[in-house]
Parts: sequence; C-alpha cells; structure tokens
Amino acid sequence: MYRIQEIQQQTDNRFLNLYEFQAVRRSGRVGPYYVASRAKGIDQLKAVSREYKPDGVILYGVYGAQKDHIVLIRQFRYPLGDYVYEFPAGLVEEGEDMLAAGIREMYEETGLTFTPKEGGSYSRPFYTTVGMTDESCATVYGYCSGDATTLHQEESEDIQVVIADRAECRRILREEHVAIMCAYMLMHFIACEGDPLAFLDA
Repeated sequence: MYRIQEIQQQTDNRFLNLYEFQAVRRSGRVGPYYVASRAKGIDQLKAVSREYKPDGVILYGVYGAQKDHIVLIRQFRYPLGDYVYEFPAGLVEEGEDMLAAGIREMYEETGLTFTPKEGGSYSRPFYTTVGMTDESCATVYGYCSGDATTLHQEESEDIQVVIADRAECRRILREEHVAIMCAYMLMHFIACEGDPLAFLDA
C-alpha cells in the first residue's frame, strides 16, 4: 500500500461504505483522505486486495433491425435531486460473471432481452470517479429485442426506458442531464455508421 499508512472503515452499509485513508503526501506529511467504496471491509478495497474485478456493469444495448437505436434509461438520482440519462447498469452479484449480470440487469430495468457480444479488452473493468471511489465497471455490449416495460424494476427505482435514435441522442446531449460515461458512448453512437458494435470485430 504505497503512500497509505493506515485505513479505517467509517461505515458498515450494504452497498456503499466510507473509508478514511491516512495518506502520505509527497512531502512526507500524513493526512486524511476519504474514499467511498463498494467494499464491505478493508481487505476488499482495491488499494489493499489489488483485485480488479468489476463492481458493476454498464450496458451498451443496440436496438432495432437496422441497429439504429440505443437503449437508455432516464432515472431519478437522489444525489442530484433530479432525473439523469444513463445506460442501464447495475452491480455484479457475488459469484456472477459480468455477461450474466448484464442480461439480468437489462431485463430488470427495461424488460428487454439482451444478447451480449464479446467485447474483448473493451469490456475489461475501468474506473469511474477515481478521486472519490475505487469503484470499477465493465461495459457489456450487445443487442436488445422485445418490448420495453418497467414491471421488473425494484420499488426503490424510478426509471423510464428510452429507446433513442441518433437525432434524439443529439437532443439529449444538448438539453438533458447525462451521466458522463453515457455521454461519451452516445457520442460514439452518433458518430458511427452502420452497426455501432462493429468496432468490436476489429
């Protein structure tokens, strides 16, 4: 744990916890640094375990016979006190691989059937907000079919399913609150021609 002297767990919650790191500065001075993590204990923190399995999955789901629509959700998020556009996403459960998590989460949040496409190195875990958390998420790419429904969502979720074409994606980026990972991937969707997932074959 280079540059970390000690770690104390501040909370013991189910989905998210706060940890205080005694961080060694470049000058050698030591001071507190606070980290939010999905880890249930100190030994599971990535700074300690060095395990880089994904905490969650983000689902890039292409929809329609012409592969010209993308599946989004518009979800109420308490930290914002407002709705924000995102890709469907969720946590990977204990013992679950990320493809299975993607299929499950897509169905639960949208009612759609999700057929993953192998993403290779594009689907390995990447970090989210590294100044605040050690959370990592993997993007699962694939194709969606069926009819959207909110019937399978949890009571705590306030999610609207949005199946958007490129024109609607442009409007969303101009006018709406959008999660940054979703925004970057929408830019890719808008810019590409043909099958948005063709780059996975390169």
